[in-house]
Amino acid sequence: MFQLVGGLLFDGSGGPPRRDDVLVDGERIAATGKLPPCPDAERIDCTGLAVAPGFIDAHSHSDLQLLENRPEKMLQGVTTEVVGNCGFSPYPARPSRGELHEFANGILAGHGDWGWASAQEYLDDLTAKSRLGAVSQVGHGTLRIAVAGTRLGALPESDVAAMERFLAEAFEQGAVGFSTGLMYSPGASAPFEELVRLCAVVAKYGKIYTTHMRDYSDRLEEAVEEQLELARRTGCRLQISHLQAVGPRNWPRQRRVLDRIERAVASGVDVSFDCYPYTRGSTVMTQLLPQWALEGGIDGLIGRLADPQQRRRIGAEAERDLAQGWEGILVGAVGSAKNASLVGKSLAAVAAERNLPPAEAMLDLLVEERGEVNQLEINQSEENLRAALCHPLSNIISDGFYVTNGRPHPRLYGTFPHLLGELCRDRGWMTTAQAVHKITLRPAERFHLKERGCLRAGLFADIVVFDPARIGSPATYEQPQSAPVGIHRVYRNGRLIWSDSAEENRAA
Repeated sequence: MFQLVGGLLFDGSGGPPRRDDVLVDGERIAATGKLPPCPDAERIDCTGLAVAPGFIDAHSHSDLQLLENRPEKMLQGVTTEVVGNCGFSPYPARPSRGELHEFANGILAGHGDWGWASAQEYLDDLTAKSRLGAVSQVGHGTLRIAVAGTRLGALPESDVAAMERFLAEAFEQGAVGFSTGLMYSPGASAPFEELVRLCAVVAKYGKIYTTHMRDYSDRLEEAVEEQLELARRTGCRLQISHLQAVGPRNWPRQRRVLDRIERAVASGVDVSFDCYPYTRGSTVMTQLLPQWALEGGIDGLIGRLADPQQRRRIGAEAERDLAQGWEGILVGAVGSAKNASLVGKSLAAVAAERNLPPAEAMLDLLVEERGEVNQLEINQSEENLRAALCHPLSNIISDGFYVTNGRPHPRLYGTFPHLLGELCRDRGWMTTAQAVHKITLRPAERFHLKERGCLRAGLFADIVVFDPARIGSPATYEQPQSAPVGIHRVYRNGRLIWSDSAEENRAA
């Protein structure tokens, strides 16, 4: 039993903070308020500090690293992660997992023969091994590969029915939602009717549907409308992932899609969205290609690029759809050491070094690395970023993922301290109470994480203690692997899992 005393309490509701104590008994909060000293409780002085619910990262790609107890999220005050996003999940996996690894390793940073046959097997491993809490969604891309491999386009009725059965089974075993990655092959090739079938299963089980849509640039409005129509037809709860308008020519579209979403909510559609607090994004470089070029996986791509006519078509389509420009795409990570010197350089710079047109330089690099290239993208304006972060329908996420040889996005190391420090305290984009709400109670309610996300008697004691005057992240795009500052203590289910005291941290 312990008592946090003298701190400024942000309870997660979004309301103003108050000077209250928190008494924890076992896994749960016993009381909050002006509490008398409890003789059986350890008293922890939080004078000058803030006390908040543990942060919930409602969109991450730490599916495999949670099992390794990597510290990056814990150091930020995160106590729960939602994984299985953008169509990528580590289950259901076939006994032969090569196609799954080729599809997902660029996002999940997997090594070795990973994969679980069912949600139950994966969730049991999470419970046994992870110090952080985690809930998982079923990824559409993984589901499709389990049934049909890397085949593109409409699938036969027997395959769609098999996906429905796999999805229902995962929900019955504890998966919290279903995610699509409609800019990643093979999921990108799924027809609307297939998504209707699967989202109907989501609605039947009362789960959530999260989507990396088909487009965030020139066809942003059409992409949003497709997802709203899925929600209308099936009645599923819809969460649009990392909403943004990519590229200067598309920045005016963001206001228009926000208007569409607001009208849909007013008409009764259950939809909201999330966003990360940075203007740059990150993903795999194969996402720049027309996704038809990836049928048959990397071998299929390399075979097409060996044909001059198909290569020209692939390069031309990639350039046509590139909203950021070649200067706006930077090499983030590569699969081999031979191209390590390119990390941090734009594709325009790589092309100049190689004396090639940028599209040709990109295609050469993908062939050399057998598709194992990650990128950073200069995507959106600060004005749009602020509007999305502060919108009442948004919650705030990291979308962080690990890389093997190169630089991860700084959001993996600093999302939540960066939000509370630079964006709230220093720039005043929103109040600390509003920001805490968007990373605690709001995502808890959205993903039906019962008894979490709020500091209230009877709920699980997921708590973070931080210094509002110091909290921040020194992680940059050039030096992303820097730990945040200002986080003092992190509790999960009443247990101290991280402290800035070296002695306490060793004991934890």
